Amino acid sequence: MSNILRQHAEQLFENELSELKKNETGKVPVNWLLSPQSVVTYIMGGKLKNGFEVSPKYIGNRRLIEIAVSTITTDRALLLYGLPGTAKSWVSEHLAAAISGDSTLIVQGTSGTGEESIRYGWNYAKLLAEGPSESAIVKTPVMRAMREGKIVRIEELTRITSDVQDTLITVLSEKALPIPELNMEVQAVKGFNIIATANNRDKGVNDLSSALKRRFNTVVLPLPDSIDEEIDIVKRRVESYEKVMELPAEKPALEEIRRIVTIFRELRSGATLDGKSKLKVPSGTLSTAEAISVVNSGLSMAGYFGDGNLKAADLAAGIIGAVVKDPVQDKLVWQEYLETVVKNRDKWKDFYRACRDLM
Repeated sequence: MSNILRQHAEQLFENELSELKKNETGKVPVNWLLSPQSVVTYIMGGKLKNGFEVSPKYIGNRRLIEIAVSTITTDRALLLYGLPGTAKSWVSEHLAAAISGDSTLIVQGTSGTGEESIRYGWNYAKLLAEGPSESAIVKTPVMRAMREGKIVRIEELTRITSDVQDTLITVLSEKALPIPELNMEVQAVKGFNIIATANNRDKGVNDLSSALKRRFNTVVLPLPDSIDEEIDIVKRRVESYEKVMELPAEKPALEEIRRIVTIFRELRSGATLDGKSKLKVPSGTLSTAEAISVVNSGLSMAGYFGDGNLKAADLAAGIIGAVVKDPVQDKLVWQEYLETVVKNRDKWKDFYRACRDLM
């Protein structure tokens, strides 16, 4: 097994991408690895004509992925938008892997991201020695994607300040990147496009200008519709993590995953699943990604400090950490949930005791 902690999508699913390419029957756009139909099959999963099974990377509405892929075939960029933990980065990575065969061209958006991270930078040693020249330019992922006809990913677009965001306008509208210091420009090759992500918890931080919004097609990725759908997502991601990390623990019982997902869904919605009790909502997002993290943490506890079987005591610390972000307000929310819901549920007594012991 590889010693790489986290392989890129195109490495981890190289076999699936290869099979899809061999079985390709649709029209493949210029510089794309697969046809749009095959990209959707790669993301959503399915069985090929030769019987090969493609695993699903995203569990949800197929139409959303079809809209996302069709957007990338046009001159519009794609913005994946939604709550934290709704698989925006995961989907963008897999889209880039299936379209370009390369998911590594990425700009991580933060409040400190400057223009030079999007347009280009300078090797100042060469600049001082030789003056402005093409060899002195430090190529950004955006510039490389334009030259190679690939997808570039921009994570957390709304974390980037508005004036830096707007450097994308010329790239998206003219498909060119001017370099005035050299009196030249980089023109985008066919296959180039941008997939950006943003979460609605950052709404109002650095909203996109109307000029930039017009150049993106927005696809909102929702939270999983049903509890079974969310359980399936958590189960698949946990099994993948367990395989990579080689944890000395047994696969978690489905009932333990169901318990965690139930807690997250109830606290997220402010009501029990049966609708009989209203609940206070904590300040955190309690996303599917956090549920995956809680189970992974529990597996680590069970493997290294338990008997290898995931139990309530292994999960308790992780779920308290996920729920109680505010030590005053959220602690009261969690205590009320424990006493009014968890305590009274059949077969949840072990979980109640484990959580009480840590409060």
